[in-house]
Amino acid sequence: MKYSDLIKSHLNSSADVKLSMAELCLDMIEKIAVQAAEVYKNDRKIMLCGNGGSAADSQHIATELVVRLTSKLDRKALAALALTTNTSTLTAAGNDYGFDSIFARQVEAFGISGDMLIGISTSGNSSNIISAVETAESIGIQTVGFLGGDGGKLKDMVDFALVIPHKDTGRIQEGHITAGHIFCDIIERELFI
Repeated sequence: MKYSDLIKSHLNSSADVKLSMAELCLDMIEKIAVQAAEVYKNDRKIMLCGNGGSAADSQHIATELVVRLTSKLDRKALAALALTTNTSTLTAAGNDYGFDSIFARQVEAFGISGDMLIGISTSGNSSNIISAVETAESIGIQTVGFLGGDGGKLKDMVDFALVIPHKDTGRIQEGHITAGHIFCDIIERELFI
C-alpha cells in the first residue's frame, strides 16, 4: 500500500497523545467532570463553543449530554447548549457586533450564575472564545478551556484548563473529543449510577 506508512504514523501519533493525556491530564479531566456534575446537581446547564472542528466538538459533547453517551444507560436529559448551531444568531452578532461577539452575546442571553461554559480552542487564543469567557465570568459562570499546545491566553483566564499536550491541531482535537467522552461518562456515573 502506498500510504501504509503514513497511516501508521498518524495512528501512532494519535495513540501517543492519548498516552500523554493519561499521564498529564488525568486529574484535570476528573476535576472538570466532577465540577460539571455539581452544575447539574444545582439545576444549571453547560454551554459549549468553539470554531471549525472545535465547533463540531462542542455540538458532539452537547449532544452526548442531552441525549446520552451510551445506550446502556437510560437517563433523563441534561441541559447542554452548543452556542455554535444557530446560524441566524451567529451571523447577526458577527454582522452587528463583530466576530468576537458571536458566543459572548449568547452567553449573555442564556447564561446564569452557576452555569458552566466550556470554550474549545486548539490554540487557546481564539478571540471569540476569550470574549465568551470574559462575559461568562462577569455573570458568575464557571469557565473551562479545552485547549492545546501551551494553552494560549485562555489557560490563565479559565477556572479549569485542560491542555492537550501536542501542537498539531488534529491531534489536539482527537484529544478533546476523547476527553469529552470521558467527561460525559463521569458525569453520568456521578448523577445516575
